[in-house]
Amino acid sequence: MSIFIKAVNTLFNLIEILILARIILSYLRNIVSPKIYNILFQLTEPILYPIRELLYKIGLNKGMIDFSPIVAFLLMNVLRTVLINLFI
Repeated sequence: MSIFIKAVNTLFNLIEILILARIILSYLRNIVSPKIYNILFQLTEPILYPIRELLYKIGLNKGMIDFSPIVAFLLMNVLRTVLINLFI
């Protein structure tokens, strides 16, 4: 594997781990330090906010469940595949 492919995979894996950690820690807000949650929020919100806004505009994010992480995972996998296939 080339260095580019490894770097792309590492970057996307890190972003997915951060989003997953944010999801899990959102249920444990009272247990986890607010500083840790705020750091995760600041790192992941630039990715999730535009997706959340788009889902809201098309009427899919009006309930209690936030689907933006699921859509982010799907979009990141598509983007990862496109980037890797462009540079193979």
